[in-house]
Amino acid sequence: MIGGLGPESTIAYYRALIAMYRERTADGTYPSILIDSVDVTRVLALVAAGRLDELVDYLRPEVQRLASAGADFAFIAANTPHVVFEELRRGSAIPMISIIEATCAEAQVLGLTRLGIFGTRFTMQGGFYRDVFSQAGITLVAPDEGELASVHEMYVGELVRGITRPETRERLLRIVEHLRAEQGIDGLILAGTELPLALPDAGYGGVPFLDTTHIHARRIIAEIVS
Repeated sequence: MIGGLGPESTIAYYRALIAMYRERTADGTYPSILIDSVDVTRVLALVAAGRLDELVDYLRPEVQRLASAGADFAFIAANTPHVVFEELRRGSAIPMISIIEATCAEAQVLGLTRLGIFGTRFTMQGGFYRDVFSQAGITLVAPDEGELASVHEMYVGELVRGITRPETRERLLRIVEHLRAEQGIDGLILAGTELPLALPDAGYGGVPFLDTTHIHARRIIAEIVS
């Protein structure tokens, strides 16, 4: 696991992986997990500055470190760094499991065709989610500029730091309602692994939430126990 992006979601991944593994195996054993924790502040700064080649140069040795430690496969416990996922996967000595591909497969199973997306500004506006989902015939809808800025600030300024406030949840839910009423979304991607801290329910107002942390974790456990 490339973790630390941020620390709160890395903890959530670890707990989810342990729980899901024990559900699947039922023999009391635990999976072997290697965690390489990197600096979320540096990653976000590189993305914000558009210095994606430097981001690849920063993350590639971390993937190599996991491979050298004996990992069978690697994954990034975050959404935003997936902006360079394909570059990392091409240069990786071990397979890598994509959070975006796992989430797209889940949306297809659920029959969803028009999804809202919450996350960092870079995730909501970038093409790396849309490129995968468009191939499956699924449309992604980001909030309007004002609401997008609010989601980004709440996410980076609070949730990534482990801060959760009731008023943050209420603001996010108002944006969900606006996307449902104005844009006709039939689901919402929580494309920020800390977002379930503020939106822990399965959905709101008839709009199901796709928790990318748990979707990714299920895909990882399927790989481990296959």
